[in-house]
Amino acid sequence: MYLYILVNKNNKYYIGITKKSLEDRLKRHNSGDVISTRTHRPWKITYFEEHESYESARKREKQIKSWHGGNALKKLVSSVAGSSNGRTADSGSAYLGSNPSPAALTGTPR
Repeated sequence: MYLYILVNKNNKYYIGITKKSLEDRLKRHNSGDVISTRTHRPWKITYFEEHESYESARKREKQIKSWHGGNALKKLVSSVAGSSNGRTADSGSAYLGSNPSPAALTGTPR
């Protein structure tokens, strides 16, 4: 199970979870099969995490969505900007800015 964050050329973000491969899910978003992302194509995967269960991925999705696109989301996404493929999790940082509550800081990217 994956949690993933998409971004488009206008820096709009979409956060979702899937049990399919990330490549297959991205194809569905970019083909217009997903109503909520149809009008802002094309998308690219900017971040993902692998989770062992649906419940774990859904909990993390709700946590990230609760940040409302503020500094914490931007820091999470930018933490992978320097990686070789732009889609791997940062290996060490835990500080996500001043917006998330202390409870939000307990989740660690995988």
